Amino acid sequence: MPSTTETSSPANGAAKRGRPGYDQQSVLRIAVDVFNRHGYDATSMGILADNLGISKSAIYHHVPSKGDLLKLALDHALGGLESILEQPEATSGAADARLEFVLRQTVAVLVDRLPFVTLLLRLRGNTEIERDALERRRTFDHKVAVLISAARDEGSLRQDIDPRTVSRLLFGMINSIVEWYKPGGSLSPQRLADDVITMAFDGLHADA
Repeated sequence: MPSTTETSSPANGAAKRGRPGYDQQSVLRIAVDVFNRHGYDATSMGILADNLGISKSAIYHHVPSKGDLLKLALDHALGGLESILEQPEATSGAADARLEFVLRQTVAVLVDRLPFVTLLLRLRGNTEIERDALERRRTFDHKVAVLISAARDEGSLRQDIDPRTVSRLLFGMINSIVEWYKPGGSLSPQRLADDVITMAFDGLHADA
């Protein structure tokens, strides 16, 4: 599993300290939860302050604006996904093995950063920050589609389904995890990843 990347301020990369009891990371975690419950557009700094139990002015000790909180959150989600494609297991070897690695690690990042990825998947593209994040997500999806094409060309995957369709179906399955998966429940992240790989590569047919 890729290591969790610490988020940092776009301005200086250092986590800022504000009111006692909160640092930038704890403010960010609570803000992401509020964004997911109320929607980013509907969340005011006043709502954030109420959920944090501090004044609006105290929030500015940690971040310059609500938009900066959004950017930090999306960078955390996307950074985890993008780092998968930089791992040696994703860049060398047979295409089907690389694809399996990427899918497993995508599930791992999603579970590890569940609230942040949930926020990413619910973006509407209403702001420049959101549009930039959506473009990064499309780039990630495209690279996976290229990997699917490579696996098909190597003869590892069936030839009768368009790679773009396969990519959309795979990510539809994986992205749906944010809607129902409960961390700490009976389904472990490892078992979840195993089940995704089994469904993706073997389908539902029982072994003969």
